[in-house]
Amino acid sequence: MKKTALCAVLLTLTLPLTALAAPENYTLDPLHTYPHFAVDHLGVSTMWGRFGKTTGKFMIDQAAKKASIELQVETASIDTGDNVRGSRPRARDEHLRTADFFNAQEFPHMTYKSTVVKFAGDNPSEIEGQLTLLGVTKPLHLKVDRWICKDNPSTKKPMCGGNASGSFKRSDFGMKFAVPNVGDEIKLQIEVEGYKD
Repeated sequence: MKKTALCAVLLTLTLPLTALAAPENYTLDPLHTYPHFAVDHLGVSTMWGRFGKTTGKFMIDQAAKKASIELQVETASIDTGDNVRGSRPRARDEHLRTADFFNAQEFPHMTYKSTVVKFAGDNPSEIEGQLTLLGVTKPLHLKVDRWICKDNPSTKKPMCGGNASGSFKRSDFGMKFAVPNVGDEIKLQIEVEGYKD
């Protein structure tokens, strides 16, 4: 009798833990998800830009310490703050969309897919993944600088998000135009927010 009661108590205690271990799926909020990048210009200053259109999904299971993420970025949505041609043949953002750089007509998207996500405590801390740019796929490591899950205070919808950072050489993807005057190393800062499906 006591053994049966003990088993029932143990089963009751483990049920909430099992429920917590369920993976949760989230869809990225495109209004609050932006990959930013920085590149050296002529050894004088650091130029910053961002991509305005990003979609994707992520899964997180905090109890099991598992997660995954997939991003798709529209290359034509690049914005460095120079999109007015004026008296020039083209603005900088127009040039960045050409075959010299992102070749947005032939490669309208770049993607990032995680392969391994490491945790520190309950939250993701590092992401190993594959970046596909200009039809070339290479590994890209991201450090998760901040991660928070909570209800949106206005809508009360469950959300997660944070910031990640990393870097890569654009020449590894075949984007060699103007190196080294325009730097080879691209530094990334990615802001992500997503809502539970």
